[in-house]
Amino acid sequence: RVTENAKNSLASLKRENPRLEPTLAIIQAHNDHLIQEANKNFAKEVGLRVIHICLPEGSTKDEIVSEILRLNEDPNVQGLALDLPESLCSSKVLNAVKPEKDVDGLSSVNLGCLVHGDVNDCLVPPTVCAVVELLEDIGGKMVLLVGAQGAQGAALQSVLQRQGAAVLSCHWRAPQLQSELHHADVVVFGSTKPDDVPVSWIKPGATIISCARDLLSEKCNYGQQNNPAAEKAVGSLAVAMRMQNMVKNMERWIRSQQYRKWDLHCLKLQPLSPVPSDIEISRAQSPKAVDVLAKEIGLLTDEIEIYGQTKAKVRLSLLERLKDQPDGKYVLVAGITPTPLGEGKSTVTIGLVQALTAHLNINSFACLRQPSQGPTFGVKGGAAGGGYAQVIPMEEFNLHLTGDIHAITAANNLLAAAIDARILHENTQSDKSLYNRLVPVVNGVRGFSAIQLARLRRLGITKTDPETLTEEEISKFVRLDIDPSTITWQRVVDTNDRFLRKITVGQANTEKRFVRQAQFDIAVASEIMAILALTTSLQDMKERLGKMVVADDKKGEPVTAEDLGVTGALAVLMKDAIKPTLMQTLEGTPVFVHAGPFANIAHGNSSVLADKIALKLVGEKGFVVTEAGFGADIGMEKFFNIKCRASGLVPSVVVLVATVRALKMHGGGPNVTAGAPLKKEYTEENLQLVADGCCNLKKQIQITQLFGVPVVVALNVFKTDSPAEVDLVCKIAKESGAFDAVPCNHWSAGGRGAVTLAQAVEKAANQKNSFKYLYSLELPIVEKIRIIAQKVYGAQDIELSPTAQSQVDRYTRQGFGNLPICMAKTHLSLSHQPERKGVPTGFILPISDVRASIGAGFIYPLVGTMSTMPGLPTRPCFYDIDLDPITEQVKGLF
Repeated sequence: RVTENAKNSLASLKRENPRLEPTLAIIQAHNDHLIQEANKNFAKEVGLRVIHICLPEGSTKDEIVSEILRLNEDPNVQGLALDLPESLCSSKVLNAVKPEKDVDGLSSVNLGCLVHGDVNDCLVPPTVCAVVELLEDIGGKMVLLVGAQGAQGAALQSVLQRQGAAVLSCHWRAPQLQSELHHADVVVFGSTKPDDVPVSWIKPGATIISCARDLLSEKCNYGQQNNPAAEKAVGSLAVAMRMQNMVKNMERWIRSQQYRKWDLHCLKLQPLSPVPSDIEISRAQSPKAVDVLAKEIGLLTDEIEIYGQTKAKVRLSLLERLKDQPDGKYVLVAGITPTPLGEGKSTVTIGLVQALTAHLNINSFACLRQPSQGPTFGVKGGAAGGGYAQVIPMEEFNLHLTGDIHAITAANNLLAAAIDARILHENTQSDKSLYNRLVPVVNGVRGFSAIQLARLRRLGITKTDPETLTEEEISKFVRLDIDPSTITWQRVVDTNDRFLRKITVGQANTEKRFVRQAQFDIAVASEIMAILALTTSLQDMKERLGKMVVADDKKGEPVTAEDLGVTGALAVLMKDAIKPTLMQTLEGTPVFVHAGPFANIAHGNSSVLADKIALKLVGEKGFVVTEAGFGADIGMEKFFNIKCRASGLVPSVVVLVATVRALKMHGGGPNVTAGAPLKKEYTEENLQLVADGCCNLKKQIQITQLFGVPVVVALNVFKTDSPAEVDLVCKIAKESGAFDAVPCNHWSAGGRGAVTLAQAVEKAANQKNSFKYLYSLELPIVEKIRIIAQKVYGAQDIELSPTAQSQVDRYTRQGFGNLPICMAKTHLSLSHQPERKGVPTGFILPISDVRASIGAGFIYPLVGTMSTMPGLPTRPCFYDIDLDPITEQVKGLF
């Protein structure tokens, strides 16, 4: 009956979860093959897969624990049981089993639940189940447990007492054993009865149950003619109960995999006036431990990898677990054309999610880019938001984080080294010598690696035996024939260093005069960063890394990372970087920090994977708020045309951030310089300047409407803004087509200061959404560039330099013409000229060059002269950054 029930329950689970393959691993350290056979037979009957790990007799506790820990981490094993001698069943061994895999129910976590009566959160040990099954109604009876010690004894005592029995326990050598046996109605032997304990001691008519290891012996022969005791053994019933527990464990496992309602405990804010520095605010708040935050938002223990106390990587397996969970609403924060001071998009993003979750009780996630070390120590400072709307701890956010940018730097520079090394070796060796080194004899055997076989297939060579290639085939295989003048892959470093904008490599004598001009880019400009931001899985990332074009060969054909044989190594360096990093806001709401491409030279958005995971976690009524770099003409346009194409996600609403000071600048106000005091035009009321500058806001609203998405204007309020100026901006924004326009005070008040914005976003997200892309990918490259220039920037037309036209022709010939466009353009103006504010018109947009990021999946035209390596100003931020050697606290970050 037990087996039949378990079989039916498992069959029902498999019908609902067709890919379910429940596997029970059993570790045994004895030579009792009967136990092993019993486990196998019952598992087969129920429909379970069982794996026996047979350790030799005499195995130590440490050896058993090591095997347990290995199986704990095996995702293909859902249950773990132990068949061990009693001497090995210590708490150290039993507690090594993960509670969620503990089919025998003997770990302290499970026993604690059992003793406390939390029957829904625990499993009753199989032997205990078997004892209860064999007994009749035992309410009011005296039950004696003999030789039932440790976890098993504690479980027996707890369960039998709950059944209404009076339970006593003693060991075989106890002086009172004879007396206790004489009075007991039921005797349960937890271990084999010693021969020197006579059966005559047992009360006539008592029920005897043996839990000894001879599982297949169903009769115990304790009875005598003058003592007709009822004799039973748990025998194979305990094995059947183990399988039943495994099925119950699978039910629990399936429940654990389902979406969990958030149980978020937000942190309280006590804003001060005047508002302290960002780092003082960050340090004044005590963040939750990241594992606590992860549990609150429904992440499983094995879905996070903890880095310190306040940040953790989230594994991509979560996407598979929640694949059937509906997505939440998708919100993009963009902005008007910014001043050099920035307009607070990150701050609005954080303030908005704090308002949604901490004040309106709506699940929300912020998804931000990881800041580059270059601006952090250069001119911009940190990028964690600001005031009472920021990610904490802000110094960890801004410095290293979990090492993703370092991983990108390592991978990028490995590929750069591979390019120059390959050119050197090809220039100094014969075909035969190259072949012998590329395909060496190892232990007497010569074979192609997997990546080499893939290259052979691309060359149309189907042979797999290295000895069978012809001289011509060998030459095709070993020679990439890279044309050094076409190399587009540069080395990177995550520091603003203008003196690396042009360098010469190969100066040492060992490089045999293979000298060439090259350059360094800042690390976040690497194509690998763009790939990290756009990839949808580990497999997708590996394929994209392999497709990266680094140069042309001398026939004009593209040479890829895959041709260089480095794809697998790049994927290994990036295997942890692909996981988003979980952090929190000042009010304890969740944040994903992932990827960090610049918006003026790349697509300027955080990762697709972070957005996808967050959209599952927030639930159908929740919100995921992500940020696009710089103005809507740059970051937002790329978000829609590039990122949304890669992700397949549809945005619900755009939040367009504006400030009075930026609008005054667009209205003709004097130049704004970072670090310099603002002129009186920006600190005193000037309605005319504001009205004139709203032309830029109106244009950015129109750009958003090109994509058919509702737009809410968030006016980031400063203390120098007058009420009349604030009202004027909101009025003009709504007249210009915004769904709503609201002032926000989150910088000084936290989430409470953005509640009105959150309510407007919630309403806008329920509006009709007619999202559409700006252009078809099938259009020629030049036509796609023209559409962006005219419809988004307001240009009269475009003008391609001969170099740019040549590159367009080359990429079209090579089959890359159907990729989206990623414009590299100044962020300080809608045009290509940073000094032209407001809404420039009538200009011709010059395209100086066109490059391709084939792995990332876009063509990027360069508008005018664009630098991929920023420089340090006269007085960089690092003058203010310091470390207290006593407390190890960072000072001066902002």
